[in-house]
Amino acid sequence: MNLNNIVIVLDHPDESRNIGAACRAMANNDISELRIVGNKSDYDINHIHVLAIHAASIFDNAHFFSDINQATADCSLSAGTTRRRGKKRGKLYLPEEFAAEASKITGNPAAENGNNNIATGGKVAVIFGNERTGLTDEQLDQCTTGVTIPSSENFGSLNLSHAVQILCYHLFRQTLREQNSCIQSYTPVSLERIDTTVKTVTDNLQKIGFFKMPGREDTENFWRSIFARASLSEGEAQYIEKTFIKMAGLASKK
Repeated sequence: MNLNNIVIVLDHPDESRNIGAACRAMANNDISELRIVGNKSDYDINHIHVLAIHAASIFDNAHFFSDINQATADCSLSAGTTRRRGKKRGKLYLPEEFAAEASKITGNPAAENGNNNIATGGKVAVIFGNERTGLTDEQLDQCTTGVTIPSSENFGSLNLSHAVQILCYHLFRQTLREQNSCIQSYTPVSLERIDTTVKTVTDNLQKIGFFKMPGREDTENFWRSIFARASLSEGEAQYIEKTFIKMAGLASKK
């Protein structure tokens, strides 16, 4: 995921302070490109800066457009946010599903530094409607897809900046998942190898009288489940085995 290729579009927001809060939400998640459909003169910059705090530069660098089509002309994908399903609205992604789709388009940020030959990817826009009306069907028709944030049937309307925060957070989380996947530099041990570690653990627990023989199977199943979920490396498996062997050895001396 290349967050530099994520574009947040606010379509005719009513409240200046909501724009500032949206800027802060973007900055929390390393997203910095803001586009607004509307006129800059309609907004109180002081109110925006107060709510944006240290993210005021996001608004200061924002670009203004006459409609969604113009605001997203250079984007490869534009997703309108809506909580209402309608005949024209088609498939609506959940935030996490949309983040995975956006990642396929935005490319690899390492490419921007010349570290490899992967293309820098296309821009992906997320469009948020007016606080009172949301995006109309006509506005959604200017988007290529839709994304929805599940909320209460009794009180489903979200504050604009909260909606921006949720979508930006899922995009940011997608980036972290991909980074962690790259950082993982080992192959987790197989279940067969885990069974060897489990046997070492339970053999040594039995030596110190931790359980009676009828309880061994339950104990083995417990440790097998824990070790499998932990995705142990070979070194970690060996360390666990040595710990339990040493523990049983010390117990026998006493």
